[in-house]
Amino acid sequence: MVGKEKGIDREILIDALETAMLTAAKKRFGPDREIEVHFNEETGEVEIFEFRTVVKKISDPENEISAEEAAQLDPEAQVGDSLGIKLDTSELGRIAAQTAKQVLIQKVREADHALVYEEYKDRRNELATGIVRRFERGNIIVDLGRAEAVLPMREQVPRESYRAGDRIQAYVLDVLEEAKGGPQIILSRTTPGLLIKLFEMEVPEIDEGIVTIEAAAREPGARSKIAVSSRDSDVDPVGACVGMKGSRVQAVVQELRGEKIDIVPYSPDPATFVCNSLAPVEVSRVIINEDSHGMEIIVPDDQLSLGIGRKGQNVRLASQLAGWKLDINSESRVAEMWKNAINSLGKIDGVGDIMIDTLYKYGFRSARDVMMSTIEQLTDVPGIGARVAEKMQRSAARVVAEEEQELRAAAHERRQAAEASELGFDGEQERFLEIRGIGDKTIEQLADGGYYTIMQVHEEENVVKLGEVSGIGIKKARQVKQAIAVYLEELARAAILPDLPDVEEQPETTDDMGELAEDAPATSEEEQDQD
Repeated sequence: MVGKEKGIDREILIDALETAMLTAAKKRFGPDREIEVHFNEETGEVEIFEFRTVVKKISDPENEISAEEAAQLDPEAQVGDSLGIKLDTSELGRIAAQTAKQVLIQKVREADHALVYEEYKDRRNELATGIVRRFERGNIIVDLGRAEAVLPMREQVPRESYRAGDRIQAYVLDVLEEAKGGPQIILSRTTPGLLIKLFEMEVPEIDEGIVTIEAAAREPGARSKIAVSSRDSDVDPVGACVGMKGSRVQAVVQELRGEKIDIVPYSPDPATFVCNSLAPVEVSRVIINEDSHGMEIIVPDDQLSLGIGRKGQNVRLASQLAGWKLDINSESRVAEMWKNAINSLGKIDGVGDIMIDTLYKYGFRSARDVMMSTIEQLTDVPGIGARVAEKMQRSAARVVAEEEQELRAAAHERRQAAEASELGFDGEQERFLEIRGIGDKTIEQLADGGYYTIMQVHEEENVVKLGEVSGIGIKKARQVKQAIAVYLEELARAAILPDLPDVEEQPETTDDMGELAEDAPATSEEEQDQD
């Protein structure tokens, strides 16, 4: 009966029964006795036998029997034989019977756990569908029918919520064979594997092997990207995954509770693949650095925000999908960086135009980069040996010292100008607060960089220099300059003198300024992704 209900083999149950009865007999008659238990298939009875050695003179009453007594039980018994004596199971008693019951239950449970493990151990990396049963410390316990699985909190999508009785589909992340409590089936709703398996279910061409999902990347609950290819030139892999009127991809989106999915064509060429991954961004050019396994992506100025995505989401997913470290910059920013590189690297002794171009491609953007690098890093650049590298570092250190002296002198002049202004130093500092998005921390950072007035920031043409010297970052430096330009334009339009401190209504800025929070960190999340 138990075997049919739980699907446990009859031999396993018989073995469990014999083990249980043996444990009970040992408990009743003593652990030192030689006892064996056998299940009689014909009578359906569990038989217990005690084996004793036939001897002439007994020295161990528990394990030996005299030849005379043995002859009465078995006339053919000889001295030295092991004689089996059947014991009465009714002598076991209530406590021993309870022990047998516990052992039997434990053995049946272990057999059931072993069957569950055998059934699910080969289902790793597959989908499983079940019913939410209960919640334990943030984990969701899912009934899969034959077994229970756990969906840990770390594998749950934050924006998804479930109630007891809800249907749930998840990815079998792992199956652990645990000594206590049976096997543990770990589910996941966050892994890219779930996305891949859902597409395999919805797209017949993937199941048939015509279309292949080459890579997948997810930010669970927000956005995903998959790269697909086709071995049949007549089958469009992207179209196959999208389906008629988007029916196939919408089925996956619905299962993922509205997660947006980008499907891009795969390419064996890394640069092409990265450009596809960043779609719909138009990429101007790509600079590949094989040594660092990174790429610098250059896009038009109006495409930068689109390429980076909300809080860097698009470039992060593209980086995960392609497996390359991506640094995305606008054309104007690259032009500014190139201009700074020419100015700074060109001051190093022995560095001409060709070497500037080579150093720039290898990631050296200023004399400080050369000074802070190691000899090994410099000698990786074509045309630079160990002796040349040492000379370049000494010269770069001199250039950096000169640049810092120039910065200090310029900052000193700007401070004197601020103190001599009509508003005075404190008045010029307070004037920054009239501009939306600029707080005390940003003002302090600008002052540390040697920029004390609105006009000094406005007149600084080198945005890269402004961002790096002040420490606010290039993106925020651009936003600060834009906010100041809007502020000054509104003052001029209203015919208000620049030295009047009160402005009744602050101007609305562009969408980019919406990201400029008061006292925001020096480097935005997008910039961190880029750097």
